Amino acid sequence: MSSTKTSTYSEDALPTFTPMPWSLQEIRASIPPRLFRHSTHLSLYFLLRDLCMAACAWKAATFIDPLFRHAVTLDALTPFGAIWWFQGLIFTGIWVIGHECGHGAFSDYKLLNDVVGYIIHTLLLTPYFSWKISHHRHHSNHASMERDEVYVPKTRADLGLPRAHAARAIDYDEILGDTPVYTLFMLVKQQLVAFPAYLLFNVSGQKTYPKGTNHFDPNSILFTPEQRTAVLLSNAGIGAMIVAVIGASCAYSFAEVVKYYGIPWLLVTHWFIMITYLHHTTPDLPHYRGKEWNFQRGAAATVDRPFLGWQGRFFLHDVAHFHVIHHFFPKMPWYHGEEATKYLRAFIGEHYAYSQKPIFEALWESYNRCQFVEDEGSILFYRDRQGRAARRPARVHKDM
Repeated sequence: MSSTKTSTYSEDALPTFTPMPWSLQEIRASIPPRLFRHSTHLSLYFLLRDLCMAACAWKAATFIDPLFRHAVTLDALTPFGAIWWFQGLIFTGIWVIGHECGHGAFSDYKLLNDVVGYIIHTLLLTPYFSWKISHHRHHSNHASMERDEVYVPKTRADLGLPRAHAARAIDYDEILGDTPVYTLFMLVKQQLVAFPAYLLFNVSGQKTYPKGTNHFDPNSILFTPEQRTAVLLSNAGIGAMIVAVIGASCAYSFAEVVKYYGIPWLLVTHWFIMITYLHHTTPDLPHYRGKEWNFQRGAAATVDRPFLGWQGRFFLHDVAHFHVIHHFFPKMPWYHGEEATKYLRAFIGEHYAYSQKPIFEALWESYNRCQFVEDEGSILFYRDRQGRAARRPARVHKDM
């Protein structure tokens, strides 16, 4: 007998999974009402703190080029790497506050939420209202194969794979196996361009949408006729920002704009994609079809991670540390996430997902192990490059 993992793998030996039974009302009742209340003053404090840090980082970067002219400092300093690292984190934290505005978690005042969110996201080249609309639909349908907006798993048929019970043995390695170098290249490409690709071309979005679906067409399937004005307003903001970037490039040089704005912006897209990908893509959590799905089961199909340790907590406003509670209650202020998670975890128990795996190791693992799901079934788990799953549903339902 071969001792390889493939030969010893057995579906029957996999850990079983049973969906959570509670209603959303029962889960909400387990959390103190005070944790759902907003403080506009506290939200404004966090925003002003981040803006001050961004200004300080920007000012600090202006001293780098003069320092580099002195040979004595060349061996002792690696300044731009450090400045970009922190600028990226600070900018991402500001983007997160815009995201909270979109959920109505910044304050009780809708106009204030939208004004702050629109300015923040526009400055970071995100179409605020357009993305807000599709992101709400994602929260409302997370982990539903038919209705979720983003990170919808590919199926066996999508990849042209034979049926699992085909008479001949399937060489998954031949079909899916990529070299580590190619996998690394694809992973880096995902981290840097996935968000713009999603906005522009619906990459990783819902597969049932027609070709050409994007966040900038007011007539897109993503939007209702009543939302047309909001989409156009988002487009106007992005257009004005593009003009401003071009104007700055002419006035100060393209290299200067890349140095002070372009690289930090790329890091925002990297951190945002990495955070959301790792929240929603893991071998241990399910996706659903048909009547097995409901809102609270979809919300529980996310995972909390201690992303970048203290830096993730301070700069990124706990967006990765306490994401599960955010999926259950998107309007809850982010600064109550830690305490609310304690109550949530105590109530739903084993259905609360948490991983301490280092984030870059987790990124590599999820990218390699989360390849596809089956074409049939109501409760689905990702399969890896050898067609192996990490769990199986305790109850198997045939779709009608």
